[in-house]
Amino acid sequence: MKNDIIVDRSLLRGREYRGASRIDGPLVYMKNTHPVGYGELVEILAPDGKRRSGQVLDTSDEAVCVQVFEGTDGLNLPDTRMHFLGEPLSLSVTEDMLGRVMNGLGKSRDGGADPRGSEDRDVNGAPVNPTSREYPRDFIQTGISVIDGMTTLIQGQKLPIFSGNGLSHNELAAQIARQAKVRGEGSDFAIVFAAMGVKYDVAKFFIDSFEETGVLDNVALFLSLADDPSIERTITPRTALTLAEHLAFDRGKQVLVIMTDMTNYCEALREISTQRGEIPSRKGYPGYLYSNLAEIYERSGKISGRSGSITQLPILTMPNDDISHPIPDLTGYITEGQIVFDRQLSASGVYPPVNVLPSLSRLMKDGIGEGMTRADHPHLSNQLFASYSHVKDVRNLASVIGEEELSETDNLYMKFGDFFEHKFLNQRFDEDRSIEETLDLAWQALSILPSEELQRLTEEEIATYYKG
Repeated sequence: MKNDIIVDRSLLRGREYRGASRIDGPLVYMKNTHPVGYGELVEILAPDGKRRSGQVLDTSDEAVCVQVFEGTDGLNLPDTRMHFLGEPLSLSVTEDMLGRVMNGLGKSRDGGADPRGSEDRDVNGAPVNPTSREYPRDFIQTGISVIDGMTTLIQGQKLPIFSGNGLSHNELAAQIARQAKVRGEGSDFAIVFAAMGVKYDVAKFFIDSFEETGVLDNVALFLSLADDPSIERTITPRTALTLAEHLAFDRGKQVLVIMTDMTNYCEALREISTQRGEIPSRKGYPGYLYSNLAEIYERSGKISGRSGSITQLPILTMPNDDISHPIPDLTGYITEGQIVFDRQLSASGVYPPVNVLPSLSRLMKDGIGEGMTRADHPHLSNQLFASYSHVKDVRNLASVIGEEELSETDNLYMKFGDFFEHKFLNQRFDEDRSIEETLDLAWQALSILPSEELQRLTEEEIATYYKG
């Protein structure tokens, strides 16, 4: 009878398997186990008696592959023991995680007790019915002019930052975490910050920055340091998003999730894929990189009937500043725009060094304008893009014929470009500009140009705001 072959999972949880068949990096292979599930949580007992946690990465009739979060140092083949727990990796979620510093698995890093909530959630998240999603429309003010004015962040959006090694993306991430707000929402706004593969001094910079400005109580930090096992980096964004889902959809908060550096996350995936002997795809990354990133990025948005939302701001460093590299390339397909850093702007002292021309926010048009930011915002943003694009052409011309040969109008464009980069784009690390201050500064820049050059603005807008 069918009932005769039903397996009691509680009995299987008590089984202990001893003697690994292979240890390769963070992976341990065990043969002759009972049938286990993909993603199942595993308890590993080291020869010294210490317990480690892991997750089933691959399973077959012959062997089970387990990834060990704490690394495999000290393990050996004959004395390694395992318990398969029959459940997925979970996180005990609670609002008390705000103000705490944790590792990538959600365990305490600040000296306090591990956070414990009343509910354990699968870190892989729960599927969301696409028909229940609401279209993102509400404006999030970051206090940074180039973002608020030209690549506006919308509540429920996923808007990545494409940076490069040595650029100021960490400073920008900390500034956004300190300043971001939903106008009129106040205390219902929260930050979940996930850092993967960062150095200790970078992690200390984030913690000190939040403590000094008094916003740490509203931030949950998940820090996976560079000397932590690389396998932890693959879990960190999932634990962070699991807490974000609890805060947004159970507690009604507007949650901004900042993740840095997604390149370190992808490198960890590549490392594990190589150790498993998988066939590599572009530049050695696994063929499932796109779907894996999509699993993370799509855990954002708003759900009908729920007051909360999840907005994602993932940050990645482009290897060799190559925007066509697989990581930024695939990220651009999944997300709703990008903010692109420019090394030349950074060298000239501009912070944040955002190159506005390849940057865009695809949802911006639905979250700006009258009743949301200001009525002139849409046309003003379009005019800034058009005018700055012409500045690039004029600079190229000047490099050929010399600035003294430029026309009077072209010289005005040169002045506009300098003002735009060093006054509008550039701001202090501790400067928080309102959207009104940002738009007024944009008009101040455009007022350098003759009014007849402002063809993307209406006559009424020019009459009201133009100062030329």
